[in-house]
Amino acid sequence: MQDRTHLVDDITGHRRMRRNRKADWTRRLVQENRLTVDDLIWPIFIVPGSGIVDPIAAMPGVNRMSIDKAVEAAREAAGLGIPALATFPNIELELRDETGSNSLEANNLINQATAAIKKAAPNIGVITDVALDPFTSHGHDGILRDGEIVNDETVDQVARAAVMQADAGADIIAPSEMMDGRIGAIRMALDAAGHQNVGIMSYATKFASAFYGPYREAISTGGLLKGDKKTYYIDPANGTEAIRDAALDVEEGADMLMVKPGLPYLDICWRMKEAFGLPTFAYQVSGEYSQIKAAAMNGWIDGERAMLETLLSFKRAGCDGILTYFAVEVAKILGKR
Repeated sequence: MQDRTHLVDDITGHRRMRRNRKADWTRRLVQENRLTVDDLIWPIFIVPGSGIVDPIAAMPGVNRMSIDKAVEAAREAAGLGIPALATFPNIELELRDETGSNSLEANNLINQATAAIKKAAPNIGVITDVALDPFTSHGHDGILRDGEIVNDETVDQVARAAVMQADAGADIIAPSEMMDGRIGAIRMALDAAGHQNVGIMSYATKFASAFYGPYREAISTGGLLKGDKKTYYIDPANGTEAIRDAALDVEEGADMLMVKPGLPYLDICWRMKEAFGLPTFAYQVSGEYSQIKAAAMNGWIDGERAMLETLLSFKRAGCDGILTYFAVEVAKILGKR
């Protein structure tokens, strides 16, 4: 028999990486990571009123919704198999003050939305945030005193707000304000109120990022913000500090961990999953979403492929799921496969 060995066989030691890529069926057979509908959490924005579906200019395809419309959206998401929603309120400006006191109103907008969604779609999870930025007149995540975001007083308030959110039916509390000690305080407050089954998804590593702009438009805090959030968010340069921050949240009782933003911090996703082994999530934030949408609208990229590729990258980085504004769009695509 004629020897058909090629120089490439000698160079590679007869190992050819392309063998497993030669056909669709082999590529599917050896695929290491898969994106499914079970990986998706859908962030939505709630506004007062009824019958409102208000497009957000900086986030094409995303709307602010009144509670009745959010209920319809929750039913749709549940029907698509999306496991959970994350809700964010855009309350009236006249209700916002220096301390974010409306966060402590039991019947405030976020709690009304939770109760309505859980009644209409009981099988979909509701994840709520206790950060104060939707409630403050200055746009910061905590209480502002003499030019400083005060840690301990903010922790006291978000712990109280967390109990009210759990009372309204929230399944998971996701505190994003990055105050020291908040996870332990919230866990203790929830347990004291009999909410041992309510979980905590910690915004374990929330960076002082440039990618939050469209979100701040969505909840009407962009024009309110005085200064920046660098005294409590993590410096984008500091990976080791981020892991230390997450470690404290693990010790304090977090059930799940989140990295925010997502794509610029895939290394943090991987390090956090490897270090702690807890369910780990990435938040594909508004700026990430809007970049893909804008480039696709201009014909510069294939929007669907870019969307799916970025979401798959989170899985490859060790994430168990992703908070993404693409959730419904992706669920429909996956449902057709």
